[in-house]
Amino acid sequence: MTTTAAKERMAAAMACSTEAWRPGVPAAGLGCAQEECHLFGALLNEVPHGVLVVDDDGVILFANLAVNVMFLPHQLEMGGVIGTAAALEPLARIMAEAREHRARAESEMRLTLPYVGEWNQEHHYHLSAAPWGEAGRSGVWVMVEDRTEQHLSQQMRRDFLTSAGHELRTPLSLIHGYIETLKSGMIKNTSSLVRCLEVMEKHSRRMMRIIDDMLTISRLETQDEPLKTETFLVRACVQDALEHLMPLIEVRQATVTVDFPPDGGVLHGDRFYWDQIFTNLIEHPLKENLRSGLRVRISGRWTPHECILMVEDNGVGIRAEDLPFVFKRFHQTAKKPGQEGKGTGLGLSIVKRAVEAHGGGVEVESTPGVRTLFTIRLPLPD
Repeated sequence: MTTTAAKERMAAAMACSTEAWRPGVPAAGLGCAQEECHLFGALLNEVPHGVLVVDDDGVILFANLAVNVMFLPHQLEMGGVIGTAAALEPLARIMAEAREHRARAESEMRLTLPYVGEWNQEHHYHLSAAPWGEAGRSGVWVMVEDRTEQHLSQQMRRDFLTSAGHELRTPLSLIHGYIETLKSGMIKNTSSLVRCLEVMEKHSRRMMRIIDDMLTISRLETQDEPLKTETFLVRACVQDALEHLMPLIEVRQATVTVDFPPDGGVLHGDRFYWDQIFTNLIEHPLKENLRSGLRVRISGRWTPHECILMVEDNGVGIRAEDLPFVFKRFHQTAKKPGQEGKGTGLGLSIVKRAVEAHGGGVEVESTPGVRTLFTIRLPLPD
């Protein structure tokens, strides 16, 4: 049986009795078709795709839990009909098309739901509808697939390509310009020559950082290489990150404090990734805050079962609307006036993937202008 034929058979089976899948109604005595209907209904309430079955009069014969969640607060109740709300118009239109042409129809729809949190974002649904008919009854079934995540991922990739292209083009253009200047012989004195070389070195390092971040996130997400675990001191790892970031710390006139147990905090993991974790977490507030006087505190404590590492600052913080997305690949907050290029938005994504690769988790809380806290929780072996 083909996939389409199976779906039509399923729709027809569910349409056989609107009572068969209602909670509390026993299947015994309903007959084979009703038992099929009861089974299909129970199974389809567990699938992530929305499933809707209507008859030729537009009466809803079945609507699983997923389709009702997708279209909240619009209720698709058995025995009812598709409402006239504008949000449901694409749904009604594709059903009418499948019914009129007696053929399969597909379309895309966008819907912004009046809900809090991430449900406030625009959702992208793929609608697939086809007619069904059996034993003198007929109608249309619709399957709704939520493709919001795929759409966001594609959008972030497009934004990343634009951002990465810009971030790489700018230093490349500067380096190319200085090379042309050097080749022309216009620079005669040593101090100007040294200045040119310093600028070229600075921007070449910037390009290397972008490329390294891209390769790191690729390795973490594809798990091409196993972790190279070793025992190391977390305080030493933090101090190495601070030494690397010292020029930026001095420019920002920031105060950094480190608070670890007397033994330095022993951890077993891949030191390469932990260097990146602390570098990115400490660098984040330094880059976000243009004013001087920033205070950053890095601390850690160990319990018998877990290691808790924290990076806290009193800077501008993270806006509430950005908090759910700070660990997403390629996500960048709005650039502040006078702020230099902020890279590709991979730093915090690397933090999340690297911590998860070690079996831990990371979370963030922020009160803008008061306090931002990144907390890593890592289980310890018994």
